[in-house]
Amino acid sequence: MAFTIELKGKVVLVTGVSSGIGLGVAREFARAGADVAGCSRKIIGDESVVTFQQAVEQEGARALYVQADVTKKQDLEKLVRKVIEAFGRLDILVSNAGMNVFESTELCSEDRWSYNLDLNLASHWRLAQLCKPYLAQTGEGVILLMTSNHAFCTIPGCFPYNVTKTAITGLVQSLAIEWGPEIRTVGVAPGFIDTAGNDTWFNSFPDANAERQRTIDHHPVKKLGTAEEVGALCVYLASPMACFISGTTVLMDGGRSALMQDF
Repeated sequence: MAFTIELKGKVVLVTGVSSGIGLGVAREFARAGADVAGCSRKIIGDESVVTFQQAVEQEGARALYVQADVTKKQDLEKLVRKVIEAFGRLDILVSNAGMNVFESTELCSEDRWSYNLDLNLASHWRLAQLCKPYLAQTGEGVILLMTSNHAFCTIPGCFPYNVTKTAITGLVQSLAIEWGPEIRTVGVAPGFIDTAGNDTWFNSFPDANAERQRTIDHHPVKKLGTAEEVGALCVYLASPMACFISGTTVLMDGGRSALMQDF
């Protein structure tokens, strides 16, 4: 008997769907049969938005796109309102939108610190609050908060990003114990995922290909992760098969954190 996850009839909201992990997550939920609402800062009609819509609709699911900046509460309010107007329900929230804010602890400015807090932490809390009434109505709502392997261990120069990613693990715990059992909350912490964002990181080195290979070699699985693999994990965690998983953060880093030291 095949192991399948069927989410037909469910509605999922994924933030940050214009590229990378968000797009991969949206595609995998559509493959599981869910209708997918997505947002990013890109305007409707942008090539990346069309790609999102096509990725969902090619799987036979319905797609809704809303332009929104998740650091603005009014945009989040509009986003949730549009989702309910279009679908009449909300079953799953994947709060994914964010970006690398990498500075040193000494040189990070107040502006960069505040922006990082708004984007990489507060936006998840605000959106979860707005979605809570609709998720609770289903009796089996799910919130997935995207954090990072930087929540568990980090490297120099990645402040203040790592601080907010660590804080998300606490947010996951609080939401799980205060909003259960109607809503389960789980954190997802990807490591190096093969996205355009990580290409930017590799390209910051004199030899991008050499740095990419060096990074791959530090993973016991000898590969980088893919956005679709993150999406597949999210689909599983949002399904009834994972109904006993809540209040924890799942690290998917190819075994990278298992190494005591680089060699």
